Amino acid sequence: MALTSEDIKKIAHLARLQIDEQDIPGYARNLTEILALVEQMNSVDTSGVQPMAHPQDVSQRLRPDEVTETDQRAHFQQIAPQTEAGLYLVPRVIE
Repeated sequence: MALTSEDIKKIAHLARLQIDEQDIPGYARNLTEILALVEQMNSVDTSGVQPMAHPQDVSQRLRPDEVTETDQRAHFQQIAPQTEAGLYLVPRVIE
């Protein structure tokens, strides 16, 4: 599927891009090559291939789920400019 200069102009308009007239043939060639690659990838038979979350069969190492820091909420709220009922009060920015 070869893209014409009109196709490139329409795509540029839809993407709200301003491109120079002399750059249109290069864009047409590059986008045509990309579309050809997509068509080639779509033609591959993947009916027997299971979807994978990762290309290698590995799992993420996880650290133990334990508390490593003490609760300092009261300390931080003492030095805050304004708090109420355990929440920080900030100036209203949206009316």
